[in-house]
Amino acid sequence: MSGCITQPPILSFTEMATSLNEIQQAHAHMIKTGHSHDSFAASKLISFATTNPDPQTLSYTHSVFTHIQNPNSYTFNTIIRAYANSPSPQNALPIFLHMLNNGDVFPDKYTFTFMLKACACFGGLEEGMQIQGHLLKIGIGCDLYIQNTLIHLYARTGCMETARNMLDKMTERNVVSWNALLSGYVEMGMMELASELFDEMEEKNVESWNFMISGYVNAGLVKEARRVFDMMPSKNVVSWNAIITAYAHASCFKEVLVLFEEMQNAKVKPDNCTFVNALSACAHIGDLSQGEWIHAYIDKNGIGIDGFVATALVDMYSKCGNIEKATRVFRSTSRKDISTWNSIISGLSTHGLGEQALQRFSEMLAEGFKPNEVTFIGVLSACSSAGLLNEGRKIFDLMLPVYGVQPTVEHYGCMVDLLGRSGLLEEAEELVRTMPIQEAPVVWESLLGACKNHGNVELAEFVARKLLELNPQDSAGAESSAGRWDDAQKARSKMRAQV
Repeated sequence: MSGCITQPPILSFTEMATSLNEIQQAHAHMIKTGHSHDSFAASKLISFATTNPDPQTLSYTHSVFTHIQNPNSYTFNTIIRAYANSPSPQNALPIFLHMLNNGDVFPDKYTFTFMLKACACFGGLEEGMQIQGHLLKIGIGCDLYIQNTLIHLYARTGCMETARNMLDKMTERNVVSWNALLSGYVEMGMMELASELFDEMEEKNVESWNFMISGYVNAGLVKEARRVFDMMPSKNVVSWNAIITAYAHASCFKEVLVLFEEMQNAKVKPDNCTFVNALSACAHIGDLSQGEWIHAYIDKNGIGIDGFVATALVDMYSKCGNIEKATRVFRSTSRKDISTWNSIISGLSTHGLGEQALQRFSEMLAEGFKPNEVTFIGVLSACSSAGLLNEGRKIFDLMLPVYGVQPTVEHYGCMVDLLGRSGLLEEAEELVRTMPIQEAPVVWESLLGACKNHGNVELAEFVARKLLELNPQDSAGAESSAGRWDDAQKARSKMRAQV
């Protein structure tokens, strides 16, 4: 065994790192031992960002890169690849230009592949075409991997005819070549061409089938998506999620849960996307027992609950009538996002716990979350259900100047409901008259309901006429409004007869 070559322990530690903190520890050790300027060792640090391309990690690894005295091609390729996989792929371009101007280091086929992928991701068609021209000059433009990435570039930027021509001219093709073009047709919504290409494909893999399912789902063609799904020779979690999402979007919630059970029977492990769809289905049909089973499954299998799953759990328990458990889930969630806060605020409001909803709102602001339109619908609804008039007025008045949220029809509707419940019909009428969105029958309907509840016949007559003006083509709405108007007129006549 003495002939075996082993790498330094610090490099092994770097390869096994699972967090930025561990990478920083490894870097500190490299600085201490004088290895921080070594290209190979530094590249190991930077490679962490290729699979963990979040902004903080990229910023740190970029700093590591800039301190390398003589980066080699592997180091350049590693940082370019990291950016190509990140939310900011355009940042790969200046590094590539730096590499070209370096003089001592030259790009290879991997460099060009990563750069073309980056161009595809940020829509850099012109930059990609310049790279293609450079490839032709140096004679490696016929490499299979490069050609596949070029097809991907042209497909992602909408140049489908060019992408198709490239595929047709290739002397060697693989399933990646076909999938690059297929994904372009799917993203462009060209499902007829996608279907023709799919039938033409010399070989398919599970990704090919998934593209077709996703394309039909995005087009709202659930039956076509299901037909492709049922024909698949093998399915992975992406396949199941795609078809489950299709039925969720079509509001076929019972079918969502049937598919979720079939997925379990097929021994395919669900992920957080699966759980969100299944929990949402439980919420919509009020299936508390199934929702609790899913929650138990998540806990039993040690699955990390992200903000999406936490929100789905809170929403499910709330809509299934168990606001206490919804609150417990919310409290136990460390990874809350704005949707999680919105869900608990809305849930508490729906259950008539307006003051608790406002407490959560205050906590949310204290923790630095910025409220959005959905937040204010929940908060104003809470004020309305709890009769918190002053609080509701204050929050509504602060929406635009303080939080930058323009009130919508839903927010005006909440305020009219709040004022109407408080008997302030004149103030409610003034709010409706002056709101910037006059074509909003639902708000006038809310005001009409308040008039009926408080016996304000004159205002009810005016509002009913306004509703008929807004909906002259809507016979059902007109009849409904007219009916209320007739009721108001009858009540008025009765009142006069009693005088």
